[in-house]
Amino acid sequence: MGKATFRFYEELNDFLPAHRRKVDFTAEFTEKRSLKDMIEALGVPHPKIDLILANGKPVGFSYILQDGDRFSVYPVFEALNIGNVTRLRRVPLRKTRFIAHKNLGDIVKYMRLLGFDTYYDAGASDRQLIEISNHEKRIILTQSNKLLKFKDVTHAIVIRSGTAKEKVGRIIDHLDIKDQTKPFSRCFLCNGLTESIAKDRAIHRIPSRKRAFYDEHARCRSCGKIYWKGTNFIEMKKAVDQMLGNCSYYWRIKRLQTS
Repeated sequence: MGKATFRFYEELNDFLPAHRRKVDFTAEFTEKRSLKDMIEALGVPHPKIDLILANGKPVGFSYILQDGDRFSVYPVFEALNIGNVTRLRRVPLRKTRFIAHKNLGDIVKYMRLLGFDTYYDAGASDRQLIEISNHEKRIILTQSNKLLKFKDVTHAIVIRSGTAKEKVGRIIDHLDIKDQTKPFSRCFLCNGLTESIAKDRAIHRIPSRKRAFYDEHARCRSCGKIYWKGTNFIEMKKAVDQMLGNCSYYWRIKRLQTS
């Protein structure tokens, strides 16, 4: 039986019991135990980890624990440059696309509203979700810690509880993708891209009582749905401003530097 000291940083602490968060703690282990196995036994899913230092030097998940080792474990950094050390995750998916777990259907409309390519199928199993994520290089959005423990999950974010707008704001904040937003560029219904069209090509699809009031129109390239800047557009614009205004990325980085 050996002992090792661990310290987890930033959001990795969310997976630990309160008495182990943001502090050094000691854990016992049996002989020839891998670092990946030990970390997951402590409750932290490996896809959330990007860097591990063992006694000050970067190591991989296959590292075999030694008595007296000291580990510093860091989360996936989508925005910070740590290129001079050994990263445990693949290169961040800077062409940011998502796939939402069935328990996050409430955020899909808002993700698409902001222009993010967001796949959603409420009937998809966990295995199908992971396969689509890997094949199409999509980041999994989920509220299930259990999903992250599948060994072939490569990019995923666990979303905390809150309103749909709060959840979306946290995703943008976590990945530092505020500058990638393109509001109203996607269809809320099918995720397809929209394009501007002339009024005379859309007017037959608009309720007759509204035809005289709106001159700007867009159409989904995939499903053909018509959009115009009516009352609903004003409400959606307020939602966009609210979600982007709630982002606090630089505050999170500041907290990381002092934690």
